[in-house]
Amino acid sequence: MADTFYKHGRPQHPTLEEDRPRGGRAKGVKHQGSWSAGAIILVVVLLVIVGIALFP
Repeated sequence: MADTFYKHGRPQHPTLEEDRPRGGRAKGVKHQGSWSAGAIILVVVLLVIVGIALFP
């Protein structure tokens, strides 16, 4: 009973491509947001330091 239930709507011989194929060269990782995130953190830190310096 369970076999026929789970086979419903599936092809006879289902095969899937590898989601991470082996071999070949690895593609470079792009860090697109790292500079902007670093700049935002730097601005926040500078604002805190200036705020402490102006209002001791």
